[in-house]
Amino acid sequence: MQEPKQVRLPYFGFPKIYPYVKKYRKRLFGMITFGVIVSILDALFPLFNRYALDHYVQEKTLDTLPIFVGLYLAMVIVKAILDYVGLCWGGQLEMNVNHDLREASFNHLQTLSFSYFNQNNVGYIHARVMSDTGKIGELVAWRLMDMVWEGSYVIVVLITMLSIHLQLALFVIVLVPIAILIISFFEKKLITANRKIREINSKITSNFNEGITGARSIKTLVIENKIFSDFKKDSGFMKHTSIRAGHYSAMFSGLIVMMSAFALAIVLWQGGILTQRQVIQIGTLSVFMSYALNLMDPIQFLIETIAGLIGIQVNIERFTKLMNTESDVADSKEVIEKYGDTFNPKKENWEELYGDVEFKDVSFHYPDGDEMVLEHFDLKVPKGTNVAIVGETGAGKSTLVNLVCRFFEPTSGQVLIDGKDARERSQLWLHSNIGYVLQTPHLFSGTVRDNLRYGKPDATDEEILKALDLVSATFVLEKMDKGLDSEVGEGGDLLSTGEKQLLSFARAILADPKILVLDEATASIDTLTEKAIQDAIQTVIQGRTSFIIAHRLSTIVNADVILVVSDGKIIERGTHKELMRKRGAYYDLYTRQYEEMVVNEVIA
Repeated sequence: MQEPKQVRLPYFGFPKIYPYVKKYRKRLFGMITFGVIVSILDALFPLFNRYALDHYVQEKTLDTLPIFVGLYLAMVIVKAILDYVGLCWGGQLEMNVNHDLREASFNHLQTLSFSYFNQNNVGYIHARVMSDTGKIGELVAWRLMDMVWEGSYVIVVLITMLSIHLQLALFVIVLVPIAILIISFFEKKLITANRKIREINSKITSNFNEGITGARSIKTLVIENKIFSDFKKDSGFMKHTSIRAGHYSAMFSGLIVMMSAFALAIVLWQGGILTQRQVIQIGTLSVFMSYALNLMDPIQFLIETIAGLIGIQVNIERFTKLMNTESDVADSKEVIEKYGDTFNPKKENWEELYGDVEFKDVSFHYPDGDEMVLEHFDLKVPKGTNVAIVGETGAGKSTLVNLVCRFFEPTSGQVLIDGKDARERSQLWLHSNIGYVLQTPHLFSGTVRDNLRYGKPDATDEEILKALDLVSATFVLEKMDKGLDSEVGEGGDLLSTGEKQLLSFARAILADPKILVLDEATASIDTLTEKAIQDAIQTVIQGRTSFIIAHRLSTIVNADVILVVSDGKIIERGTHKELMRKRGAYYDLYTRQYEEMVVNEVIA
């Protein structure tokens, strides 16, 4: 039986974010209450003018003037205090909600697996953490307040006019639906135009970025004219769209002024007649004149606010989608209860890791693919074993390492660490015992000392220098003015790729890992430095289980076992001598590299 289709009510997505606002609910409800009170006070000020005209002007008496002035000043003071408190609370609420949402989303990102980051680019994720949370904070602090004030003011004004004089009120009220239709029409036009402007502005920003970061490629390809032509086209379209939006905005503003003037004209016309007939007094006419002039703006702002709230619903949907995304690799409740999670580890329950690794009937395909990369794969790696993984570029050499590090879970079968399924212990426990040196090194903004201490937060300078010496990286420090206190720049941009690689290597060694992973870690280093590092590797892998993904096969001839990968599958395994005797894929790879090396030496 087909389920009935659910009707979505225009709730602006607020219930989805209420859990993040809940602890500030008293302040939020206080702001809403203040907003209602302020709107009532704003609507009451014209009534004071009415009283002043009817009594002090027409009746020419000042007997109640002290009380009148006192009440008026009291209202002004109360309104000023409420405005001040409301603005302060609104700013605090926006910052608090922004902080909580960004912290929650950033922390949640740390728990997601590699597959999420493979499927979503940096710009998309950055927008979720910064832009969407900012819009939601704005919604909670200001948009709701604006809607409360504007809606309350319009309701109070309409009720007040109807209670003072029904006939004159109806002349003004009949203009309200007309104003709403006109405002809604132009609001849609402006929203559409502004959306196009934002989209084209993003393209122009992208063109700027490519023009700067790709300057060298642009010049070498001699495509300056094409790049400028593309930029000129986008810039021209933005100009045209912006001018059109400006026309809509000008017409919009003019029509609002005209509607207010038209409402005032009706009040003056009909109110003047009623005043002349002495049906109403001059003070009542002044009230209607004030309301007629001031009613259109709140209606306009109310419609704009509602449109803004509808727009922010998209931000809420995207934020909640991120927060509802579950990691492909997650610890079970039982594991978290015993070992803790990423942010609250229970290290007192962590067992010592020795380094025995076993693949037991493992089959695997990536979450975003269907083709099996491993099928019923078995491999025992005793503690201290040096495993080398080789193959052509893009062959899938990182798959085994990703499974060992539990960056991905096996589709079936088990990866055992010290004889126990890796899923029976926490990810943080495993990752804390693994040293990983990536092919593309990454350093964080800060000093050399700060970066190396990511490997071991309590490392002394002596331990840091020892790790640098072990990987032949002391020369990097000697080139820098401030030694360990030298800045590395954003992403390590102040260093060469090879220097960054050496510091990454030292950072991994400093952590004293039980399992060491080198993902083509010497690919960015010159031959001379590579020889020194290879000597260091032979020292640091002693007693450690190591997985070395290698491009230069000369660096792994002493490995205990070599796995040859092709098209994501292991096609050969054995020692260097065994594989050379087979004269298979490994033999072809090795001899080809050897021939290239000989040719290069002859040319040099």
